[in-house]
Amino acid sequence: MSASTRERLMAELAVVSRRYMASYALFNQALADHLGLHPTDLQCLNLLTLEGGPVTTGRIAELTGLTTGSATRLVDRLERAGYVVREQDADDRRLVLVATVPEKAAEFGRVWDRAGGGWVALFDDLDDSQLALFIDHMRRTTEFGAQQTARLRAGAV
Repeated sequence: MSASTRERLMAELAVVSRRYMASYALFNQALADHLGLHPTDLQCLNLLTLEGGPVTTGRIAELTGLTTGSATRLVDRLERAGYVVREQDADDRRLVLVATVPEKAAEFGRVWDRAGGGWVALFDDLDDSQLALFIDHMRRTTEFGAQQTARLRAGAV
C-alpha cells in the first residue's frame, strides 16, 4: 500500500470514527430519553446487566470511571427509577451490594433488543476472520476509551 493510500485511509478513518462515536452517543441519548434515564445511568444499567450479579458501589465507580460519590448518586437515581435495589451482602453484612431488579432488567433488555435489533444483521455477510477483527477492534477501543476517560478525569489532556 502506498503512503498516499494509507494517509487517505487514515484520514477517512478519523472522520468515520468521529461520526460513529457521535451516532452512538445520540442513540444512547435517545434510548435514555425513551426510558426516562440519564445517558450515564443507562450505560451503568447496561454494564450492571453484564456483570452477572450484584456489585458494590465501588465496582460501579470502576465500571463508569465516576468517583464513589457520583456513583452513589447514580445508584440513588437508578433505585428511584426502580431498576436497582440495595441489599446487604450475605457473607459480609458490612457490604452493601447493588442488584438489578429482574423485571426491570428484562424490560431494559427487551427495549435494548428492539432499539438495536438490526445490529447483529450488520455482520451477517462477514466471515469468521472478519468477525474476529471486529471483536478485536471493539475490545481495543473499549480499553482505549477507558484509558482516555481516566486521563480526562485526571486532567491529563
